[in-house]
Amino acid sequence: MSSLLTNSTAMTALQTLRSVSSQLSTTQTRISTGQRVSTASDNAAYWSIATSMRADNAALSAVSDSLGLSAATVDTEYTALTTVIGDKDSGLTKLQSLLVEAKTAGIDRSKIQADVTQIQQQMKATASAATFNGINWLSTTATTPTTFSLVSSYSRVGGTPTIGSITVTTANYSLYTSTQTGILDTAGSTAPSINTMTISALTDSAADQTLLDGYIAQVTAGINSVASAAANLGAVKNRLSTNSDFVKSLMDSVDRGIGQLVDADMNQESTRLSALQVQQQLGVQALSIANNSSQSILSLFR
Repeated sequence: MSSLLTNSTAMTALQTLRSVSSQLSTTQTRISTGQRVSTASDNAAYWSIATSMRADNAALSAVSDSLGLSAATVDTEYTALTTVIGDKDSGLTKLQSLLVEAKTAGIDRSKIQADVTQIQQQMKATASAATFNGINWLSTTATTPTTFSLVSSYSRVGGTPTIGSITVTTANYSLYTSTQTGILDTAGSTAPSINTMTISALTDSAADQTLLDGYIAQVTAGINSVASAAANLGAVKNRLSTNSDFVKSLMDSVDRGIGQLVDADMNQESTRLSALQVQQQLGVQALSIANNSSQSILSLFR
């Protein structure tokens, strides 16, 4: 039956065209955003998971930045400690050799003391300069925190986040303190501290030779203590480096996981776009034909 009020053919063509246009709009959105799930309405479950994972990645990015800051701090303190240990020409190593040299009978110990004083001042200056971002573990004051927590990791199980950290105890690395309890400014049982010891007034007497032996033993113990502190910081440095590499790899893994959930397959979307554009053109033609079919009714009334 032909009707002027109801054109079933046109209605069917219009519904088809609407469906094709809707699919075409979706495909164009996916191509423009690069995502098949860009809003919650696309896929609520996947969008929710992806949103949470992006938040986790932002936290991991903050951890990565914190690890970089911590690594720079540790590296500064580690470099200063190794400088204080020194070698045959500087630091505690040179100081030890000077004290051994001072045991030589008849030697001018006042001239050796000039070198000793320079080394003492240089070591203290090195410790004072070992500051990064306002933090110094080698030369501390009463306001210096006793421990530092270096953020090292982030994880989330369910809705519970966990932040891991590496605890550094300042006393393990302090060379000089305001209370003179550091490795280099603590007085020995029978000798002054390494920072204040002097040999210019010593002679070849048995008592002074014994005192020199005590100085040498004290410096040797200082070398061992500073080396132990440097070794400890070296281990922390390696751990921070390992954690930094892991966090970066983990961030890449999370990005890939998010991509698996929400990224569009551009090859597939390109093929679909071409097919839908053809269907849309055909739908427009079909609707045009259906609308023109009512024109044939006019010929019946001529």
